[in-house]
Amino acid sequence: MSAHVQDAVLKVGDLSWRTAEKRFVVALNRFVWENRPGFFRRNNERRRSALHFEAVRGVSSAGIARDRPDEVLSLLAIRFEPGAQAPAGTLELTFSGGAAIRLDVDYVEARLADLGAAWQAASRPTHQD
Repeated sequence: MSAHVQDAVLKVGDLSWRTAEKRFVVALNRFVWENRPGFFRRNNERRRSALHFEAVRGVSSAGIARDRPDEVLSLLAIRFEPGAQAPAGTLELTFSGGAAIRLDVDYVEARLADLGAAWQAASRPTHQD
């Protein structure tokens, strides 16, 4: 899952914890890393996508200003840290600039769905070593 959403961009306002449903939802514009150059495919595409996690007991964040819903975040990775009682644990969404979200989960259940057609991205994300 992490590889498919690496370098996705989103706004703070696109983050939603639905407490009663125990669901955390993220609407994002993901870079289509799985694309390979070809006759009908563009090399640099993005897609509007929805990512959600089930069985979320708690959410905490650092470096994210909830009072600035238009602030843009760039997702770097999603990691899972097992808890003392398997299959429970913590999912961490790490963003550039040191921001992060931690999801305390009963188990890992995640879904990623593309919501529409792709569009040409201006550039391909790069990372310094």
